Amino acid sequence: MVELNTVIFDLLYLLSAILFIMGIKKMSHPRSAVLGNLLGVLGMLIAAGVSFAITLDSEAIQASLTLPIGTIIGAIFVGTFFGTMLATRVQMTEMPQLVAIFNGVGGLASVLVAAASLKASAESVLPVEVLVAGGLSGLIGAVTFIGSGVAAGKLQELAFFKKSIPLPDVVRHLLNLLMLFGCIWCIYSMITTGNVTIYFIGICLLGSALGYTLTTPIGGADMPVVIALLNSYSGLAAAATGFVVDQPVLIISGSLVGASGIILTSLMCKAMNRSLLNVLFGGGAASSYEEDEAVYATVKRTTAEDVAVMVDFADRVVFVPGYGMAVAQAQNAVSDLAKLIEERGATVEYAIHPVAGRMPGHMNVLLAEADVDYEQLKTLEEINPAFDEVDIAIVIGANDVVNPEARKEGTPISGMPILNVDAARQVVIIKRSLSPGYAGIANPLFAAENSSMLFGDGKAMIQDISTALKEF
Repeated sequence: MVELNTVIFDLLYLLSAILFIMGIKKMSHPRSAVLGNLLGVLGMLIAAGVSFAITLDSEAIQASLTLPIGTIIGAIFVGTFFGTMLATRVQMTEMPQLVAIFNGVGGLASVLVAAASLKASAESVLPVEVLVAGGLSGLIGAVTFIGSGVAAGKLQELAFFKKSIPLPDVVRHLLNLLMLFGCIWCIYSMITTGNVTIYFIGICLLGSALGYTLTTPIGGADMPVVIALLNSYSGLAAAATGFVVDQPVLIISGSLVGASGIILTSLMCKAMNRSLLNVLFGGGAASSYEEDEAVYATVKRTTAEDVAVMVDFADRVVFVPGYGMAVAQAQNAVSDLAKLIEERGATVEYAIHPVAGRMPGHMNVLLAEADVDYEQLKTLEEINPAFDEVDIAIVIGANDVVNPEARKEGTPISGMPILNVDAARQVVIIKRSLSPGYAGIANPLFAAENSSMLFGDGKAMIQDISTALKEF
């Protein structure tokens, strides 16, 4: 019976792995992303169910099932409670923070599972590969946990996480290198001395410090890259833990997350003109670039009524969303205005910069929530060659991703691919003020000859434009 159960469990784990792979494949396109997500959830439910069944089938705990079963059921209840609460209460503007926290919790879970497994096996001689995997799980998991906490704090704009480390970059990099070598030495000592507990704690402490020193110097503009990177770290930690607990499905799922996270990180780095090496070693986007107030000397103000007139005569309108749209929760209002424009015979498109917002795909998620047709979403590569044919580009809450300063040398965003909004015939920028974006620099687009500023709350201004357009 035990052998039969083992075969069944292995087959179910294989099914889970297949569902994970199919889910990621489906999530590569927005039209099938929901199905992909459901496949992933189903795979995880099967894997969790099999793990629960293995626990019941284990001879080691059958003599006393109350404590382990009670612990598992209690953990499921607590996780379900907090998951439901977060799913129903967290706003879309806070989704990047939530993703960062999820990454951190995943890293912490890997550390705790690896620690429990190593502790349970402390009296036996563990294979070298298990000890190495356990050490890596502790290191990567601790870095992920603390680093994700710092990232979430930065995204939430908490004052404590805005503080920089008062050390020169060279000293900080040297300190990071020493801590990394310290972790490697602890793993080596675990193997040679057999004293697992003390050295594993040392790895976790050094990893936590490393997570803080790596993430803290990185500026807010690089947060999409950091989130993708930490997501990869959480997967790698899970994969390492899979070797410790001898669970192939954990190795497979962790490897999938780690690999996809690295690929996404590379794409984000390219989109922000950052090298992956700089991000890995805390190369920051924090800027000391001085803002020139003279840039805004020729800013022209406009009104919702004037914008409605521009839109009424336009044949092609492009919306350029940014984080400000998320803050204002204006995506539904934008969608409603777009429908009004289309009813008048104009073409409406949405120019999506890959790092607009605070996490990869942030704008895509918001617009999908407003039932915007995916075919109307245009990537940077698709829309940039056509901006000179756009009658009016309406920028709502975007800043750095449309800043022409990226084309100049010596600015914090030099070389960063941007949306060529300034090439449109008319540009309307909807913002509360002239405040800079994450890069902390002035945006000449706001004062360009073909640009005008509509100051106010994004949602309210879009609704005012819609109201004025209906009166024509």
